Amino acid sequence: MLNNVTRPPRPRLTGPILAYALVDVFGLSCVGIGASWFAAGKAAILADFPASLAEAVACTAGGVVIMIWAVARILREIAKQAPELQARYDAYIAVQHPDKVRPKDEAQ
Repeated sequence: MLNNVTRPPRPRLTGPILAYALVDVFGLSCVGIGASWFAAGKAAILADFPASLAEAVACTAGGVVIMIWAVARILREIAKQAPELQARYDAYIAVQHPDKVRPKDEAQ
């Protein structure tokens, strides 16, 4: 079921991609915690944090920076898989849509 030939190939989940995804979730949590202060005017998710506007801004901005950094790293890791993904996609097209196979000189 995981290697279904009727769906296009997807990137493999590697250790670094999983680690960067967890960092991204941490950044999203920081954004949520910081933004909750703006919505409620006080700490809404954690009891005593953020306690001020400065802490809320720092938490939200830090979370955004962490998320951007993590997504950039995830995209870099997926880009490393490009040759393998292209080969798997070409094989998928050959099996599922033989009329749309690219000529060999155009494949590069």
